[in-house]
Amino acid sequence: MGNTILTPSVIAREALVALENNLVMAGLVHRDFSNEFQKVGDTITVRKPATFEAKEFSSTIDIQDAVEQGVPVSLDKHLDVSFAVTAKDLTLKLQDFSEQFLNPAMQAIAQKMDGYLTGLYEDIPYNASVGGTPAISDIATLDKIMNLNKAPQANRALVLDPTTKAKYIVLDAILHAEKSGSTEALRNASMGQVLSFAGFMDQNVASHTKGTLAASSGSLAIAAAAAGDTIVTIAATACTGTLKKGDILTIADTAGSYVVTGNATAAANSIEVGIYPGLASSVTTKAVTITASHVANLAFHKNAFALVTRPLELPMGQ
Repeated sequence: MGNTILTPSVIAREALVALENNLVMAGLVHRDFSNEFQKVGDTITVRKPATFEAKEFSSTIDIQDAVEQGVPVSLDKHLDVSFAVTAKDLTLKLQDFSEQFLNPAMQAIAQKMDGYLTGLYEDIPYNASVGGTPAISDIATLDKIMNLNKAPQANRALVLDPTTKAKYIVLDAILHAEKSGSTEALRNASMGQVLSFAGFMDQNVASHTKGTLAASSGSLAIAAAAAGDTIVTIAATACTGTLKKGDILTIADTAGSYVVTGNATAAANSIEVGIYPGLASSVTTKAVTITASHVANLAFHKNAFALVTRPLELPMGQ
């Protein structure tokens, strides 16, 4: 057979196949695509599924409005891998051209995309620590957190960095076929289905280095704040340093944990910072603890994150 003529459309189709084959996170999150042309920097609205309430049926039907909600998303990323191709290169077989050029280029783009998606951990306030001795109960704790937050059972994923995966892949509950229901863990070093999660490894899982906020004496404490507040003040004697977006805070005698939504720097023995979610209850002066620096492995439902893509506007004359 003769070679496939390497036209731009042929190369583009092969590049898309190579890109899909190298993605991890992008294959686990909600995908939103439209063929409507957009510019980099445009803000579009991504639709969310309608929500309903199940009610007891009586003699009359209570019609509920099917109201779709939307989330504004800025198209702020435009990834590019440019390289020169000679006329001689274009005479290669498609397979050879892919191995020499397309696969390495698409791997670079895939890693960048996965890095952006794993970096979204900065918006998540819920966390659970890996124990000194990894156990299947660690994953059960993640399952509990998801259940308490009413995440659907289907389409849950657990994405671990290589070091954390190595700790859990050897657990009997995952490794042994008679307990995991599959020999895949032994044959392919894949975690497969773990409790309610589909397990994956991603080399682009992020590490979080917490801010430097500290007090020279005493402990950090939150000032009086009302339930629902998303801006709080933390103070202490000789309080100095910073809080970073993605830092996790816990407040004594207050339910849940909170994520810092933006970088902040202490001044005059205090620091004002945004948090998510809003405070579960009002507080007076309560001690604040900052979670240590950590690897931000992710357990999530598919709809927790979204990858939104749009084609760019065609050049003039096209």
